[in-house]
Amino acid sequence: MRIMSTGALYNDQGGAETAVEAGTESAPTSSSTGAAFGLFSADFKKNEDLKEMLESNKESHKLEAMKRVVGLIAKGKNASELFPAVVKNVASKNIELKKLVYVYLVRYAEEQQDLALLSISTFQRALKDPNQFIRASALRVLSSIRVPIIVPIMMLAIKEAAADLSPYVRKTSAHAIQKLYSLDADQKEQLIEVIEKLLKDKSTLVAGSVVMAFEEVCPDRIDLIHKNYRKLCNLLVDVEEWGQVVIISMLTRYARTQFTSPWKEDAVFDENNEKAFYDSDSEEKKGQTESKPYIMDPDHRLLLRNTKPLLQSRNTAVVMSVAQLYWHLAPKHEVSIVTKSLVRLLRSHREVQYIVLQNIATMSIQRKGMFEPFMKSFYVRSTDATHIKTLKLEILTNLANEANISTILREFQTYVKSQDKAFAAATIQAIGRCATNISEVTDTCLNGLVLLLSNRDETVVAESVVVIKKLLQTQPTQHSEIIKHMAKLFDNITVPMARASILWLMGEYCERVPKIAPDVLRKMAKTFTTEEDIVKLQTVNLAAKLYLTNSKQTKLLTQYILNLGKYDQNYDIRDRTRFIRQLIVPNEKSGALNKYARRILLAPKPAPVLESAFKDRDRFQLGTLSHSLNIKATGYQELSDWPAVAPDQSVRNVEVIEPVKEWAPLVGKAKQPKSDDKFYSDEEEEKDEEESESSGSDDSSSSSSSSSSSSSEESGSESDEESSEESDKSFSSGRSSSESEKSSSESESAKKQKKSKKTPQKKAKPAAVDSDSDENGNGLVLQASSSSAKSSSASETDSEDSSDSDSHSAQKKKTDAKSKPKVEVKSKKEVSLLDLDDFSPPPTNAPKSSVLSPSLFSDLEGLSLSNISTTMPVTTPSFSPVKTYELLHHMSGKGLAAKYHFPRQPCLYQPNMVAVQVILTNCSDHSLEEIHIGDRSPASLNIHCFNTIERLEPEASVTVSMGIDFSDSTQAANFQLCTKTDQFSVSIQPAVGELLMPSSMTEEEFCKDQGKLLGMNETSATITMATANTSSLAINKQLLSVANVGVVSSSQNNIHRFAGRTVSSGALVLVSLELRESSTALLTINTEKSIMASMLLRDLKQALAMA
Repeated sequence: MRIMSTGALYNDQGGAETAVEAGTESAPTSSSTGAAFGLFSADFKKNEDLKEMLESNKESHKLEAMKRVVGLIAKGKNASELFPAVVKNVASKNIELKKLVYVYLVRYAEEQQDLALLSISTFQRALKDPNQFIRASALRVLSSIRVPIIVPIMMLAIKEAAADLSPYVRKTSAHAIQKLYSLDADQKEQLIEVIEKLLKDKSTLVAGSVVMAFEEVCPDRIDLIHKNYRKLCNLLVDVEEWGQVVIISMLTRYARTQFTSPWKEDAVFDENNEKAFYDSDSEEKKGQTESKPYIMDPDHRLLLRNTKPLLQSRNTAVVMSVAQLYWHLAPKHEVSIVTKSLVRLLRSHREVQYIVLQNIATMSIQRKGMFEPFMKSFYVRSTDATHIKTLKLEILTNLANEANISTILREFQTYVKSQDKAFAAATIQAIGRCATNISEVTDTCLNGLVLLLSNRDETVVAESVVVIKKLLQTQPTQHSEIIKHMAKLFDNITVPMARASILWLMGEYCERVPKIAPDVLRKMAKTFTTEEDIVKLQTVNLAAKLYLTNSKQTKLLTQYILNLGKYDQNYDIRDRTRFIRQLIVPNEKSGALNKYARRILLAPKPAPVLESAFKDRDRFQLGTLSHSLNIKATGYQELSDWPAVAPDQSVRNVEVIEPVKEWAPLVGKAKQPKSDDKFYSDEEEEKDEEESESSGSDDSSSSSSSSSSSSSEESGSESDEESSEESDKSFSSGRSSSESEKSSSESESAKKQKKSKKTPQKKAKPAAVDSDSDENGNGLVLQASSSSAKSSSASETDSEDSSDSDSHSAQKKKTDAKSKPKVEVKSKKEVSLLDLDDFSPPPTNAPKSSVLSPSLFSDLEGLSLSNISTTMPVTTPSFSPVKTYELLHHMSGKGLAAKYHFPRQPCLYQPNMVAVQVILTNCSDHSLEEIHIGDRSPASLNIHCFNTIERLEPEASVTVSMGIDFSDSTQAANFQLCTKTDQFSVSIQPAVGELLMPSSMTEEEFCKDQGKLLGMNETSATITMATANTSSLAINKQLLSVANVGVVSSSQNNIHRFAGRTVSSGALVLVSLELRESSTALLTINTEKSIMASMLLRDLKQALAMA
């Protein structure tokens, strides 16, 4: 779309100039002839120009021509005559030109099928092109040629594309499935196989498109969704916006078939019950059969929890989808969550307002309480269109109750004076509805409506009469005065419906106004022939009723009117007249009927019920076209009723993937089961299992509560695959699988390193004897407060010093360390604090020799984790600049001060968390008790809290360790730091560089991975560096101060390379710096996380420019 708009813009501004330039080769034409021939000849000339340019030998001319052609298409002009000239360029080597040709072909392939078929071999070749965009475009064109003969070729192409490495191509294959299905429905079974395969895809780019294909091809195959349900819930927040709409709609239907209704009377909404349900499945089921209390299925809760953040989306369709999901699936007391978001949408365009108001109108009938606090949002503005005003009026009427009716009626008084006649009439109807619904104001409303009868505006008067007629039917005894008043106004009222209503009232209550009714009939007899049909019918009815109740005065009048009716032009009136005559005038033939005339004509009639026009719309799903039109639209799928008994929930469990088992014997061979116990005690394993199951993998995947922007979605596809894989596995297999994920998401050397680090921890155990090794695994960090602070600061200063030394001395240290088989006390301390500054070998070479036995070496090589050799190809300076940030000032914290820093260690608690060390200091003169972490914002934020510190003496400080899953976002983690008596709101804002962990790789691997991350995944800028920063060491120092990455050895002196992965999703981040003349350099960052890349580029640029 971006290309098209650019083309259009180009066409506006520079099209003429280019045409002139291109035209210089051909014979010149005078401008006067162009003007004389007018518009059509100019168009003709322009297309001739384009044909020449497309057949030119120069690539630049062809490219220019294609831009203009695409510009014409964007403007809606017909460019089909250029098809032969364009299709010749389909095999061009120029990628930009090729893309534009494909854009053109997608538009016209269906119209010019024969010509398109000639190029089919080119499209098939393009399906193997190394560029993902060309592969996708070729598939798009192929699926746009709607000829049954190429169905097998399309089928093959779709199957190949579904297995493509690029998520963009897989997404396109999902789009092609729908096109192929509409061309040939017999392919359904094969297409379902492809859909089933694509549903397992972990990429957020693919998810929305494949669910759309599922909805088109096989919406009834719910069984395909079972295994992917939790993954779709967890990916939802990162999918592009229109994909979110489709997925939410599908999951709404799915949930209605798989979970029991949360709207039961005895429903229990306690999260603890959920946990109990998970822990003792069989016992709970026994209990259910006896008392049957409602306990929400954790998967049901997962869906509600993961869709809630999308209420903040900038896309109105997404917000509307979540609102309808909550309306149809959430417990009644939770539905009000959507209210504010829906009211927010009322500030949007009138088209959006119209749909949202329609849905609110339906909701407000059943649950007034939801929208009452926002009643002022539904007050009518003078700028609103009539259809918006009418809907707002509808909602205000629905919200009316005894408490707010006076306010609403005051509003209505203003609306009645509106210049918009249709709206004024609708307001009078609304007043009538309020009068019937709230008995206390019936009289007030009636009096108000009677006053309106003297209004100058005919439509207002007519509508008032109609509404009064309906109101009087509810309590006729008291209102003969109103009927008399209406009779006096009868001559002035000209609107047929109003005249007919008054005549009906006269006839119905003729015994209450015995003097007035005959006089009205006399007037009507005079004007009968000129009246409208509806008025004539009511005149005949009035005459019949008066004949039965007051025949002395009205016998002759009635006969006269019946004679007029007998010869009327309208056959309805002639027919009615004959029927009435036979009914009321006795003769031999109609004797039997005549007895019942009074009963038939003067029977008591039930009062009309004034009710909302939206009353019956709730039979359709909210937010659908059917709901908007109030009729069933084509393709509408009914929402099924809740099942009485929930289907088996185990169908959604995903089996554990095999490689998990391979790690168990390795740990055994390394002979350190004790260190594992130290990390994860039995208590903790139980607790973690319980947590991971009860929370339904929500914690590990709540990637962002803010709305997902499309740019980050498109770029972040691959990394999302990994994060969703983690969350899925951790849900089903508890701690062990999350450990395996940890290993899979990190680089090979990091895996090896972890192994090598574990034994030193075991050796160093005596050093941490003071620590309280509690169930959260905090024992390693929470040492006696003072010693912990000292040791950590010692290691920090040491690391800073070592960073200043040059690479030669670092190399020397490494060889020294290798020669010593035993670890020094200081390094013990570092290891006990888990101070893994980098993932590089140098600091860990000493312990490595004692751990990696030959057998373990061969095992690791057998696993082909990496080519492990005694000398690693990657070296990074042991540099970890510790910048301390203030978390809480002692003045704000009533004596409690808190500072934090990022130690750049792998997090103990979960592999996708960033480790944060917090130093708590008591600056007051009294001890502080029960220091802990309270509420967090957003609620879905995944924090591993430190254990409650029971007591902190004056002037004492303690260092505690936390883990925070920032989900690869620099959004601040907000939480409350609490003591026994106070709560302080604090926030930790990570720099983008702290969201990375170092990754080790060779130069060759670096270049290979960089080649895969081009195009949208590459961000680069030319920067000016400070002269002090041009040396190799200075560059490394400055770059590592900003980002936690590993240095990749480079064979070229002018190119520096660094590699890392994002902590949360494991997406690769490659940084390269190419030095050029006069202190300039090209800084390039390759990663799927394009937003992170641009932020990192900005920070690095700043750091390298500083002296």
